[in-house]
Amino acid sequence: MSRWLSPLMAFCLSFILIAGLAPSLGLAVDRQIDFWMLWLATMLLLALPIAYLEIALAKRSKTTALNALSSLTRDADVSPKWRIVGWLAVVFIPFLAGGIVFNITAMNLKPSALAIEHHWLVLICVILAFGLSFISRQILLVLSVVGVLASLVFATVYPAALTPWHMTELSFGEWGNATILALVATGLGLGLYWQNSLNNIQAQDSATKTVLPIWLGQLLAVIAFAYFGVNAQLPAISIVFSVIAVAALLLQFARVQLQHRQVSVFLQYAICFAALAIWFVPNLAQWLNPLLMLWGLVICFIYTIFVGWMMKISHLRKAMNMGNEAVYNIWRIAVRIVLPLSILLAIVAFVGQLI
Repeated sequence: MSRWLSPLMAFCLSFILIAGLAPSLGLAVDRQIDFWMLWLATMLLLALPIAYLEIALAKRSKTTALNALSSLTRDADVSPKWRIVGWLAVVFIPFLAGGIVFNITAMNLKPSALAIEHHWLVLICVILAFGLSFISRQILLVLSVVGVLASLVFATVYPAALTPWHMTELSFGEWGNATILALVATGLGLGLYWQNSLNNIQAQDSATKTVLPIWLGQLLAVIAFAYFGVNAQLPAISIVFSVIAVAALLLQFARVQLQHRQVSVFLQYAICFAALAIWFVPNLAQWLNPLLMLWGLVICFIYTIFVGWMMKISHLRKAMNMGNEAVYNIWRIAVRIVLPLSILLAIVAFVGQLI
């Protein structure tokens, strides 16, 4: 069963993150064939190389991301300043948890019907998620799967009113949206799959055996979102149930990384609370959502520069064990050139939409 935990987590996590972030990008109901094809292309060209990057670093370091960066920077003989990417990611994880709770509850629950203001509703959900984060990861995953499947069943039985599939003219801004959905909305660059797969990674002779199931889980989440037209008409109970379980999973991952880094318990809770608490501030989400997306892209960008340009070419070859030198060289070109340039273009495109 343990070998299926990471693919299942990839599907559930990606599905919930997409459901939480896509509407902010204007993708709740408009089904554009050209954009979905672009999204699928970025899943192949950008998400897959980053997934390999995470698993290769996990296989080399044999510990969680935040803790691993101490040894990885020493191996690469580079400044300890590069370890900042681990801290950016571990703070981003609870920030992301708060963001998806805020966005999905805003879309699916009517505060007026519940006689409660939305930010208090977010607080209740986050408290529930924090409490659940102390239970077994397997149980949290089961809860996430149940909630996501219930949402998909409901979407099948009671389909939402969606626009038909249609072609439109691609714009530069859509590249930024597709890149955000391929990287940030799949949880890449945060060390989550790295952390969840540690035991299996060491038992596998090749990184591909771990990476492909995870990537396929993420890809299925994209296809499910496209097919079912997930939007604000999802059943409130199941989708909110799912987001609480996923948020609990994210909080658990962040706390465990901090524990492995031997951060004090007080500081662990302070970091998680601070990253969550900012979402309770009324009328701040319009600034926090763009920050969330840009922050996620920056983390991926720093990792690609560190791995592609700071680490030696031989550092990850053995860990990845692709068996084909040409495939490894293609991956390295993707990490050194394709990914950094693509992410920079995505940042420019996304910021251009905000101005």
